[in-house]
Amino acid sequence: MQRHEAPKLAFTIAEACHSVGIGRSKLYELIGQGRVETRKIGSRTIIPAESLRDLVAGGDG
Repeated sequence: MQRHEAPKLAFTIAEACHSVGIGRSKLYELIGQGRVETRKIGSRTIIPAESLRDLVAGGDG
């Protein structure tokens, strides 16, 4: 039986860095510039997948 996983809706900071191939400092810089959105759930910060797709599609880092 094959298992199908739903696409991720959001990423942790570490997952976002790994997915996009940038470091934490650069990610926080992009967040500060408003180029990457974040959401807080409790004490956890997550980044919506759509925000990462938009960043990569924009291309200028």
